[in-house]
Amino acid sequence: MKWNPKILMQLKDMEERFKAGHPRVEPFCAAAAAVVDEGSVIEVTMTTSSGETLRTNMRVSAQDMEMIRTLKESAG
Repeated sequence: MKWNPKILMQLKDMEERFKAGHPRVEPFCAAAAAVVDEGSVIEVTMTTSSGETLRTNMRVSAQDMEMIRTLKESAG
């Protein structure tokens, strides 16, 4: 798969704007990644602008941990 350099630059700019606009997200993800293990439960809740709440969760499996380890290694 070949990556378009223009798209990569746009994504990098979007990432920087996201980090600047949401400074607590990256430290949270780093802290969670440091302690997640098989059997952990990850829950996500979203409240829409109209007040509707959406919620889901997942129990982390061994296969999930393999993906998490690979992502950590690729992030450097």
